[in-house]
Amino acid sequence: MSKINVKDKDISVPGEILAVGMDSFPGIGTYREGENIIAARLGLVQLDGRTIKLIPLSGRYNPKKYDTIIGKVIDVAMSGWRLETNSPYSAMLSMKEATSQFINRGADLTKFYDIDDYVSCKIVQVTSQKLVDVTMKGMGLQKLKGGRIINVSSNKVPRIVGKQGSMVSMIKDATKCNITVGQNGLIWINGPPEGELLAVKSIRKIEEESHLSGLTDKIKEFLEKNKPKFAVDNNDKPEPKTN
Repeated sequence: MSKINVKDKDISVPGEILAVGMDSFPGIGTYREGENIIAARLGLVQLDGRTIKLIPLSGRYNPKKYDTIIGKVIDVAMSGWRLETNSPYSAMLSMKEATSQFINRGADLTKFYDIDDYVSCKIVQVTSQKLVDVTMKGMGLQKLKGGRIINVSSNKVPRIVGKQGSMVSMIKDATKCNITVGQNGLIWINGPPEGELLAVKSIRKIEEESHLSGLTDKIKEFLEKNKPKFAVDNNDKPEPKTN
């Protein structure tokens, strides 16, 4: 007889038997042994139809093609910029992928991006040797000016973003902040000081309580309870910053 031993959003530990029987299928972070589906790592249970998955609760970001990330410029070379990616691997942003402007050979590249600048970019290639290439050509990809950068566990990013961006959109609306969430766990927040502070508190709350059910309602209540009185009209929003 088939049986699922866990509920959605339960925390499971390595070796735990998540389900018995052939009616369920092992997903990411699990494996089958005989009729048992077993947890391969510490993670948050996600029941997706008949498939059981585990979302990891720890571990550093692992770069993947097409991920949108926030990178920090750590070196300016002859042909581009090297970025720290909040992972064991750095990324290369070439002149060709950095801007739609033509850059003359030998130009001072620090006029575009300098050491310690943050940029929102997209990974276009990850080789088998973990060489990472990124681009700044795309909607929303830009140099991040002003505001603040915070670091969260990359495994919590899906909860912070929410389904179809619902969670982060709710935070943006309540705080009047522009927010860019990198899939590598770096988040840029830019807006009124009191809005930035509330956005940070809300994101930290999501990070701490990501394993709990009813999280969206809890964050909505938290935002409404702590919503600051802004000097601008409620219908006004800061314009997104671009290069």
